[in-house]
Amino acid sequence: MTAQDRHQTMPPGTLETLEPPQAAPRPILQVAVEAGFQPEEVEPYGHYMAKIPLEALARRASVPNGKLIYTTAITATPAGEGKTTMAIGLVQALGRLGKRAAAALREPSMGPVFGIKGGATGGGLARIIPAAEINLHFTGDIHAVGAAHNLLAALIDNHIHQGNELGLDPRRIVWPRVLDVNDRALRHVIVGLGGPANGVPRETRFDITVASEIMAILCLADGLANLKERLGRILVGYTYTGQPVYARDLGAQGAMAAVLAQAMKPNLVQTLEGQPAFVHGGPFANIAHGNNSVVATRLALKVADYVVTEGGFAADLGAEKFFDIVHGYSGLVPDVAVLVASVRALRMHGGAPKSRMAIPDAAAVRAGLANLDHHVGILRRFGLPVVVAINRFDGDSADELKLVADHCAALGVPHAEATVVQHGGAGGETLAKAVLDTLERERPRFRPAYEWHWPIKEKIDHLARTVYGADGVDYTPEAEKDIAACEALGAAGLPVCVAKTQHSTTDQPQRKGAPRGWRLQVRAVRPNLGAGFLVCLTGDVMTMPGLPHHPSALDVDVSENGTVRLPF
Repeated sequence: MTAQDRHQTMPPGTLETLEPPQAAPRPILQVAVEAGFQPEEVEPYGHYMAKIPLEALARRASVPNGKLIYTTAITATPAGEGKTTMAIGLVQALGRLGKRAAAALREPSMGPVFGIKGGATGGGLARIIPAAEINLHFTGDIHAVGAAHNLLAALIDNHIHQGNELGLDPRRIVWPRVLDVNDRALRHVIVGLGGPANGVPRETRFDITVASEIMAILCLADGLANLKERLGRILVGYTYTGQPVYARDLGAQGAMAAVLAQAMKPNLVQTLEGQPAFVHGGPFANIAHGNNSVVATRLALKVADYVVTEGGFAADLGAEKFFDIVHGYSGLVPDVAVLVASVRALRMHGGAPKSRMAIPDAAAVRAGLANLDHHVGILRRFGLPVVVAINRFDGDSADELKLVADHCAALGVPHAEATVVQHGGAGGETLAKAVLDTLERERPRFRPAYEWHWPIKEKIDHLARTVYGADGVDYTPEAEKDIAACEALGAAGLPVCVAKTQHSTTDQPQRKGAPRGWRLQVRAVRPNLGAGFLVCLTGDVMTMPGLPHHPSALDVDVSENGTVRLPF
């Protein structure tokens, strides 16, 4: 049984880390210097992690960018697609081929780490290290986001308590609180109970920290000045007369920026095979824009000839948001897209139940190829060359693998099997060669899905039809009011960030494959003016997840000498 299969089949309660014996990291200063940084540009966090100051990016402004390889996947299933693992393995494979390669990835949230999804450092022999530290507190960036967010929340309630000079209506405060733990009990709360000394009672909610608008701001800001300006634009609520109130009206942006100053610096770690990995920012793609920070990706492009980045979940989520939101603020354009698929996931998209996801079923794979086609179509509509990475598991039958390969050939899409979990970079060399060949033969003809100046509903409708495959969009009365309010705020020209289930191309998680004949249901639209986009909540997607019946937290432990043991 391979490391990948152990990861997929470990029973609840198993305490096993898949850290392989060759995972001893090199000193981070050595990794940084080999990547081209001067020692004074490296701020170590222990022996194996560091921050790189923003000045290092400014000094390299005239250096040509490397090639940007965007990794995405087919629609997520419990069977696993292995997108982050494949991105890391591809960097390792490029390194084995003598290329200067780097990864640019998101930071893990402790919500999934202690919930059901697990960590975000890869698996088996395709990993970034030190895995336990990255998956838990790392360099404290997510904690800083939570502190800055909750500082603003405290300032809002204190302003009301101290006389409410701005005339904030407690019933119309839109700024919640956050924490980096899945906790369904905090989705709807009342604060300020216990008498006048404890503030004004009002309803509010908690979101998970990575859904905070401040996380999006951190990832989209191009420096501290832009960070502070964006923080000041945050909408916190409305007055009794209906006038909007922003964080700058409370004078909060300076203190918030101070809390985030260290977090703005990209983090540097390494792959298992020693390549640099810039891991910075952690928004979810189903409830936020789902991509790592602009400054980290730009920095990686200055020191590597090939940078592999990834967006959360499938091409209809993280990838679309990179192309329509991140590109618009940064100008970043991928040179090629790598679409990760597994036979196991295709079986489930073809109708195989979870209990049979590891059992060969060519008919189910054939039916599930509709989901692969859907995501290839999305990437092609954005004008990107596509390479399909077939993430091979032990137990995949030769007939199934040939079926997928033949289908890709019929689509005219380059493809390659990869076994990076089992064999590290060596298992990704064929894929790396296919990517390099595609970069030589094809150039992107990139085009966003829509223009920002389109009306709000037109942008949502266009995404629904061309990216998700819907017949149209239906809006609740609340969403209609929200859209009118966004227009009144002058926010109609912002891009839209659709918060949608990751388990389906639709807004209904149980619908697999590539369904047709459905309509997208929009229930609310929230103006994230600091981040610079409108969040459209669809279906039953939530901004505060809950824990499963057996959360991974029950299987996390620490030894007497301080070694953390993770169940993934």
